[in-house]
Amino acid sequence: QVQLVESGGGLVQAGGSLRVSCAASGRTGIIYAMGWFRQAPGKEREFVAAVTWNSGITYYTDSVKGRFTISRDNAKNTVYLQMNSLKPEDTAVYYCASGPRFSTAQTMSIRGPSSPGLSWGQGTQVTVSS
Repeated sequence: QVQLVESGGGLVQAGGSLRVSCAASGRTGIIYAMGWFRQAPGKEREFVAAVTWNSGITYYTDSVKGRFTISRDNAKNTVYLQMNSLKPEDTAVYYCASGPRFSTAQTMSIRGPSSPGLSWGQGTQVTVSS
């Protein structure tokens, strides 16, 4: 199906910035949307941001609006998450996901990780120190 590989995680101080990337390969023609989710220790995986592959329409969870920006490069089959003004509560493993036609960006924002048919990357650790 679709293979996803994240990169760019790391350790940053509060208030700093970090960009994570996710490269898709395989059956990329079936991708309707791509999204970022995160899972903090002891917590459930949650939706962060998503982008519709063709139109570029974006969705964000409220806690990251104005700080995070999701973007995509269709030619490179890559999606990015630019994270600014990072807070310690942003610390988590960040997962990239791709959705087929029945898991649009809006669906991801509503149904979160339970959106149907998602393909997942292996995750990348983002740690924000106070």
